[in-house]
Formats: sequence, C-alpha cells, structure tokens
Amino acid sequence: MRIAQVAPLFESVPPKRYGGTERIVSYLTEELVRRGHDVTLFASGDSATSAELVSCCDEALRLNPRVQDPLPYQIMQLEKVRRRAAEFDVLHFHTDLVHFPYLRDLAGRAVTTLHGRLDLPDLVPFYRGFGNTPLVSISKAQRLPLAGVTWAGNVPHGLPRNLLPFQPISGGDYLAFLGRISPEKRPDRAIEIAKRAGLKLKMAAKIDRADQIYWEQSIRPMMESNPGVEFVGEINERQKAAFLGNARALLFPIDWPEPFGLVMIEAMACGTPVIAFRCGSVPEVIEDGVSGFIVADMQQAVEAVRHVGELNRLLVRRAFERRFTVDAMARAYLKIYRDLPGVQTGAFANRPANGQGLALEAVRDAISVSSRVAA
Repeated sequence: MRIAQVAPLFESVPPKRYGGTERIVSYLTEELVRRGHDVTLFASGDSATSAELVSCCDEALRLNPRVQDPLPYQIMQLEKVRRRAAEFDVLHFHTDLVHFPYLRDLAGRAVTTLHGRLDLPDLVPFYRGFGNTPLVSISKAQRLPLAGVTWAGNVPHGLPRNLLPFQPISGGDYLAFLGRISPEKRPDRAIEIAKRAGLKLKMAAKIDRADQIYWEQSIRPMMESNPGVEFVGEINERQKAAFLGNARALLFPIDWPEPFGLVMIEAMACGTPVIAFRCGSVPEVIEDGVSGFIVADMQQAVEAVRHVGELNRLLVRRAFERRFTVDAMARAYLKIYRDLPGVQTGAFANRPANGQGLALEAVRDAISVSSRVAA
C-alpha cells in the first residue's frame, strides 16, 4: 500500500527525548516500511526515517526558540499533504484537530488516531460535527466522553520487541518516575510514596513552560526537602533502558483520564513492574498481580511497593510481548486501512491531483479548539 503518515510538528520523529505520539508514529512508520509498504512521512525536517521524509519545518517546533505560533507551520504541512494526496491509498493523521476540514475531500481513505484526552467540553461538539470521520482510539477508556462518532478501531500502542532489553534483576534499589512534571501526572504522589516506602526515587521528567510554576512552587520544594529524591531531567531512548530496567518498580500515580500511558509498556518491556492508580487506560494496560499493581489510594500504593518484589519480572516482560509489540500495532492498523471505504472501492484513483477543496479558513477555526487539548 502507498501510505502517508502525518505527524505532529512539535517533536521530531522519533523525538530526541520526550514525545509519546511522535515515538509511536516512528515505530509504526518503520514497521510498515519493513513489511514492504511504500510509506511517506510528513514531519519535521530533523526527523529520521527509512520512509520518504517530507520536511514540513526545519526542526521540531518545541526545540526552535524562534517559533512563537505553530499554526503557520501546521498549515504549510497540510498544504504539502494536499499537493500529494492523490499519490496515496491511505492517509493516516496524528495531528489532533487541524486537518479535519480537509478530510471530507479524501474520499474515505483517511483515518485519524486520537492521541490525547477527549473529556474536554469543546471537543464533544467538534467531533460530533465530523461524526462520519473514521477515528482510532488508543484505549477503550479514551472513548468514554464521546458518542455519535465513527470509531474505525481501537489500537493500543506497541513497541519494537527488542527496543528495550529485558532485565531479569533490577540493578538499582530505587523507584522510577518517568513523564511530565504536571499536576495530572502527580509527581507529588510519587515523592510521597517513595518516602513512605523508605526507598529512593529517581525522576526523569520534562518540564513544559505551562507547568513551570507548578514545578517551582510545588514539586521542587518537595524534592529539596526529600534527600532520597534524584531529579535527572529528560532522558533519551538509550538512557531510558537503564533507567527503567534497573528500577524496582515504575510509579504511575496519575490523577487524570490517561488515554494510554506509553511509559507503562516501556517499563513492562524491561521486566519492571508498574504501580499505577486506577485512572483512564490503566486497567487495560496493567494486569493486576502480573505486570504490576493497580491501586486506589496512597496507602495501597505504599503497600504495593512492599510486595512488588513478589512479581516475576519474566512474566512482566511476557505480558508486554503478548499485547504491546509494534507487530501487533501494525497489523491492527493495516486492517483498519484496508477496511476504509475509499480503499475498498478504489475511490482514490479518481481524486484530482491538485487536491482542491482544502478550506484553510476552517482549519484556522479548528486550531482554536486544538490549542486547548491537553497533551
């Protein structure tokens, strides 16, 4: 198949450090190429891929201090997609909302994976307004706020099987926290759990500008008053293997409707159990008592830390291999692609090569909603 993958521009594909969506786009793109498909990736120019790369900006927008407004770059990306749309059997978008006005012109051969939270009030009328647009969720829990839309499938994230090596024995006597420093990720809970359990905590985390006050006023003082907490900042893929693999457990003490939680399966791939609060996708990812413990409060979390050594790390790894590999993810997406009405009928063959019909005014309206969607 001739497949276009349209990635967000905020991070490169794959991201240099933090960036769950772009990481998944990379894994999927590389697996589709490995399977013999003709894939074109529309992404930032500093991306690295074995597919054809169409550069839509010189570098990832988050890393470019000159970028003040992402909208012009997103519009330019859509223009590049528009010009080449007739070349593809399938167009797979990972770009939130900005592309939706364009989808009506793609003859039923486009699909959008929703990577973010869907419980925000502005999103309900938006997605209902595009109710016939094929959507893919990344967990069943993610779907709950939305009704009256067209779900083409549910595809959990997947990692390359050998990306993160299995660690049969944790090499470090610490708990790990990996993610963003933000209120919904609850790093404060992680610090308190480790303190009450009498263990060290290593925190590998990104601090967005939007969360700078939360970091300065809430989390940094907690860390400074707890000598057992080590903040290591953002880490890359190579560092992640050792960071997660050597941990006694990953703490995932979230307080929001998590759409998926990529870090959970990254830890599982290393054989590291996960202690997670029962929110969002957690019950769909963690097998309680096998790949970790699902808890309801701080007391249960501290108790889980005391029992985490009883879990078999090989079984944690096997839980990852059964359900969360890139092979399983690619197979699921290929089925969705083939079931799209435009692919089944070959409607793409009759589409105009110049891609007439993209309403940039409507795109500009859509971005006002997109900017309020939490990552």
